Amino acid sequence: MMRRLAAGLAAAALGVTMVGAAAAPALADPAVDGGHTVLRFDAGPEPVWQGRTLSLDGRLAVECEDDYISGFVSVHHADYCKESESWHRLGWKRIVILFQSDRGGDWEHVETVTTDRDGSFHTRVPAYTSGTWRAVFEGSRHLDPAEATDWVKVVGRR
Repeated sequence: MMRRLAAGLAAAALGVTMVGAAAAPALADPAVDGGHTVLRFDAGPEPVWQGRTLSLDGRLAVECEDDYISGFVSVHHADYCKESESWHRLGWKRIVILFQSDRGGDWEHVETVTTDRDGSFHTRVPAYTSGTWRAVFEGSRHLDPAEATDWVKVVGRR
């Protein structure tokens, strides 16, 4: 409902007439480019002892110049961007954490976390085997997906 209201207000500002819910799909125009996002991610400490806790930290952001895509779509849940900055940090976005062992196999879902209001996220997991950790932002309306990986070596028990 809030999206329809916002779409109506945006259309009114542009001088476009909207009738009911029929105008909502017009905002899903594939010709509208998504905001370029970047996901920074770090798993540590490296190396880590087997069975010890591994910290997974990161931050999600979108380019400031993409704050208004096609002149009327606003990126919501982004922090204030000063003229000297080039990135908005995106709050309240879902990040999926995956793991793939060096032994091979598929990516395993470990956890799904949500970014804080400043776009950062943090979680702790036990480390059992060496492998690659992956953080994925699957994208959202008008925001491109982004992902990052970090390989961590796990050493034998102490």
